[in-house]
Amino acid sequence: MTRTTGEPQTSAPTAAPASAPVGTGGPAQRAEPAGAAGAAPAAGVPADTPGASSAEAAATRVELLIGGMTCASCAARVEKKLNRVPGVTASVNYATEKARVTCPAGVGVADLIAVVERTGYTAEEPAPAATPVPATPGTAAAPDAQDARRDAEPASYRRRLTVSALLAVPVVLLSMIPALQFDNWQWLALTLASPVVVWGGLPFHRAAFTGARHGAATMDTLVSLGTLAAFGWSLWALFLGDAGMPGMHDGFSFTVSRADSASRIYLEVAAGVVTFLLLGRYLETRSKRRAGAALRALMELGAKDVTVLRDGREVRVPVGLLAVGDRFVVRPGEKIATDGTVVEGASAVDAALLTGESVPVDVAVGDAVTGATVNAGGRLVVEAVRVGADTRLARMARLVEEAQSGKARVQRLADRISAVFVPVVLVLAAATFGAWSGLTGDTAAAFSSAVAVLIIACPCALGLATPTALLVGTGRGAQLGILIKGPEVLESTRRIDTVLLDKTGTVTTGRMTLRTVHAARGTAEEEVLRLAGAVEHASEHPVARAVAAGAGERLGRLPAVTDFRSVPGRGVRGRVEGRDVAVGRLAENGGALPPELARAAQEAEREGRTAVVVGWDGAARGVVTVADAVKETSAEAVRALRALGLTPVLLTGDNRAVAEAVADAVGIERVIAEVLPEDKVETVRRLRAEGRCVAVVGDGVNDAAALAAADLGLALGTGTDAAIEAADLTLVRGDLRVAADAVRLSRRTLATIKGNLVWAFGYNVAALPLAAAGLLNPMIAGAAMAFSSVFVVTNSLRLRTFR
Repeated sequence: MTRTTGEPQTSAPTAAPASAPVGTGGPAQRAEPAGAAGAAPAAGVPADTPGASSAEAAATRVELLIGGMTCASCAARVEKKLNRVPGVTASVNYATEKARVTCPAGVGVADLIAVVERTGYTAEEPAPAATPVPATPGTAAAPDAQDARRDAEPASYRRRLTVSALLAVPVVLLSMIPALQFDNWQWLALTLASPVVVWGGLPFHRAAFTGARHGAATMDTLVSLGTLAAFGWSLWALFLGDAGMPGMHDGFSFTVSRADSASRIYLEVAAGVVTFLLLGRYLETRSKRRAGAALRALMELGAKDVTVLRDGREVRVPVGLLAVGDRFVVRPGEKIATDGTVVEGASAVDAALLTGESVPVDVAVGDAVTGATVNAGGRLVVEAVRVGADTRLARMARLVEEAQSGKARVQRLADRISAVFVPVVLVLAAATFGAWSGLTGDTAAAFSSAVAVLIIACPCALGLATPTALLVGTGRGAQLGILIKGPEVLESTRRIDTVLLDKTGTVTTGRMTLRTVHAARGTAEEEVLRLAGAVEHASEHPVARAVAAGAGERLGRLPAVTDFRSVPGRGVRGRVEGRDVAVGRLAENGGALPPELARAAQEAEREGRTAVVVGWDGAARGVVTVADAVKETSAEAVRALRALGLTPVLLTGDNRAVAEAVADAVGIERVIAEVLPEDKVETVRRLRAEGRCVAVVGDGVNDAAALAAADLGLALGTGTDAAIEAADLTLVRGDLRVAADAVRLSRRTLATIKGNLVWAFGYNVAALPLAAAGLLNPMIAGAAMAFSSVFVVTNSLRLRTFR
């Protein structure tokens, strides 16, 4: 019986997403050719796709840090100005404070920075190419400019908030509680409120002035106008009106109160709103810092120093000095410095920090290891295969960063609304003042309602709704070994209803393993396995390796073989313990099989296994069967996919008997077998034509086209670069259960985004009419606006608890 090995396994050793280089601690701004190696092309489209236009090839992708943005309308304004430059395509993310720009050859980085500065914001130029970048995430380096700014922002707002709160609380209490209002209390309130409005609100006033200088209206315009108007009105009433008279009393109402305009002051509104907004801004900046913590933690996983073997001596050097081909020592408990191959020793490697896999993996000579994983056992000597930006960890970090910087369709809608929202609110506030004044003649009430409209309408929550959820969701995914290529992927996970699962390497291990041993009457199974294993040990055939490995595991040391020879298409022969042993086809083993062995061979064939006949002294003595083993977790993974409402289908190029046996083992009802790679693509198209939304899970080169053609492609990180590059999601571990986790996480992130947007839209839609109708005191409006942003960010942070 000839050997059949099933679907060819094309997977390479552990590979990483082929994305642009990244080095932790290095410059956060990068300029790189859009089509160059290292830049991530669109899913399914390799960077060297024939027919790519010369303009595309000449385009440059630039990443800039944008300073001075305080709300979503700021980001929308910068993006709009950049996109007006001929040939430039830009996307500005408020949460990450980055602009990703693709520009033609004639547009330089300096031109882009000039555009941003003319808009009223700052941009940082990419570091020169000669600037050294640490070779591996985690190497010693100064924090980049964005990290330094994000660390300083919460501290600055905390100082302003603390001082403002200490001064504003007495002002609010004096204004709200008539019993506390002693003679001339209003002058004490003015003394306390002035530094709050002027110094505490300085970030809002400065940003509003900068925007006005460039003809822009932002959230800070609304805040500054509202608080300064309240403060200015109070100054007029105190110095020129009746509010400064001794014995003046005031009260507090949740709605706009009607009073003589000359005796009404709004010091508590001015001081209280500034304090509430400072509290909201402080919590927002701190939460944004926490939202990106997962990516920073990922980028800091790498080792900082490494013990390199130089001329037979062990030398401790910074990991940035490692080069491909260097050999380095990893002692128990140390992190593996970079991706490589074990050349000496055996151990168990703990990859929990990198992939979320809790069980250490045994490695020995010849096995691949990944940088940032921990040596949990014996001493290893590893030869570096990838260093710096090529390492798996660096590529993972880059992929996550790109996903966090992107925008989903729902975010683009929010950006368009934010861009026009502030001017509309200014018009609405003026209309409110005019309407109240004309209809009631009450200038004080009209003014109070207009201020409430200005303050409550700030679109902060709208701008934070999507980016914060993306930051936390993609970061949490990276911690669990799930890399989401872009925000548009989230929307695909919601629609899919059918999952096509590749067999070899995805549902199964992709390696032949020993399954059963059958012996003829009068012969011991142990003897059959021992002699077969001894002869097969000298062969490199996949089936032979499976038999030899299985025999070694069950029996320990195998006897030596002499006079070994391989007969192509028939099997192998050799002399073991004085016997001429033949392993392979029936013809090599002396005629017909005994009935019991014939039945075993036929049963193996029905179940899709490969039967190997073992004989000596001219007679068949046993049958050994091997097969591509099903992963222990595959059945559980299939159940998890079904629980998500998905229909799993096994899609394989292997023969139907093998495919159906695997499908039965894991609980898959539908099998599509004996298909070529191009047939896999046609299968995807056929199912989509039937109205299905299709996801494909695979790991090999032969799956790449299907992954690209599917509505959602999921590649196992243990597979080939081609499959990973074509996929939308990369599962760092080779565990199929992570596919279900990836779908759950993506759906939950999308649900969080939608929940945030519903709140943000709903809040503004409901609050603006209330404010215009005089049903909201401006101070209550300020508190509500501040906490709407905090609510959105806090809701996004719940994704950190995803399991």
